[in-house]
Amino acid sequence: MYAEAVFLILAFIILYTLIPFLLSRILGIRALKRNRESSHVAFTFDDGPHPHYTSLLLDLLLEHQVKAAFFVLGSRAEKYPELILRMKKEGHIIGIHNYEHHSNWLTPPWNIYRGIKRSASIIEDITGDKPVYYRPPWGLLSIVDYFMMKEYKIVLWSLMAGDWRAKGGYHRIRNHLLARVKPGDVILLHDSGETFGADEVAPGNTIEALKGVFLELEERGIRWVRIDELHG
Repeated sequence: MYAEAVFLILAFIILYTLIPFLLSRILGIRALKRNRESSHVAFTFDDGPHPHYTSLLLDLLLEHQVKAAFFVLGSRAEKYPELILRMKKEGHIIGIHNYEHHSNWLTPPWNIYRGIKRSASIIEDITGDKPVYYRPPWGLLSIVDYFMMKEYKIVLWSLMAGDWRAKGGYHRIRNHLLARVKPGDVILLHDSGETFGADEVAPGNTIEALKGVFLELEERGIRWVRIDELHG
């Protein structure tokens, strides 16, 4: 009886978490990440908007003519609608990161779906456009939301720099990205450090690092496009 119970629990865990992880992260089914056929890269930013760091980041992106994708939290979009509107006006994609930053593996599916719909409504009310891109917190999907989210394009990544940590400063982030970036990469970074496990000041390092990254990529002849252009 005990063995059967353990087996059922393990089977549920595998079905609920590992199968969608395999489908999305490993096989890339229904999830956008690296495009090996592209000669460009796409920059994406999670967890914002932040009243200080997102403004600085948008200034930098405008200076270098970088169009990015922002996966925003609905609760923060609600507080800072002017930043969401600026993202749209400056040509960036605005995607959903859910209403709060909670793991899909630890949250009931109906709460996840409710948060996504609420966030979509907030973004649409601000911009007039319905968001079509979704990135789950930590890139984790359950089997339920993997199949329930067919109206959204799931976006993952192929390169990240651990930029939610402040340790090592901007040098660590810049060197990590420049040593590993390849054409076709979807690059994950953050414009807010106010989520669980992050350092509040970390986005300042990210912004400083990007100043050198953009210049170096230009010298290498690697250009940047939005995620919708990277994947056609």
